[in-house]
Amino acid sequence: MLQRPSMNFEYETERLILRLPSMDFLRELLEFQMRNRELFEKYEPTRPDNFYTLAYQQSVLKYELKLALKQQTVRFYVFSKKYPQKIIGTVCLHNLMAAPYSCAEVGYKFDMAFQHQGFATEALAQVLAVGFGSLQLHRIFARVMPENIPSVRLLERLGFVCEGMEQECLLIQGKWTNHLRYARLCPAL
Repeated sequence: MLQRPSMNFEYETERLILRLPSMDFLRELLEFQMRNRELFEKYEPTRPDNFYTLAYQQSVLKYELKLALKQQTVRFYVFSKKYPQKIIGTVCLHNLMAAPYSCAEVGYKFDMAFQHQGFATEALAQVLAVGFGSLQLHRIFARVMPENIPSVRLLERLGFVCEGMEQECLLIQGKWTNHLRYARLCPAL
């Protein structure tokens, strides 16, 4: 039987703590979503009517933990060491595919009050290390809307290469949108 690689429930960087889903921060997750609603909804699919409720967020955390344990989707909730009870962002490896593909898509979002301070770079670098290390991925890719210049710069800063435009690949707020596709390969050992 094929053994899955091991992964920690929590990682630390110089300024951050990245944690897998937990009911311990249910209320903070809802607050994070609510205070960034306008920003996040510009780049994400339409939310269900009950998205901004504790019950819905609780179901999200339960589901995400199950997926993480199966290593199908791994979302890390990002906390600043300075504010260890406040979610400042998330970084997610989703659609994890085992060999022969050994790849995943990465997604991320950060609280508007914590953008442009290097937190996304620090968190994404740690998740890439987990993906290429513990999860033994060969390739990690990302989709980004062309007008999202800060996200494009983040990906390029971390060594992602633009592979081209995916035409009408995601339905965002009821409209099919084009996305640039970026990818990074596992660094040679």
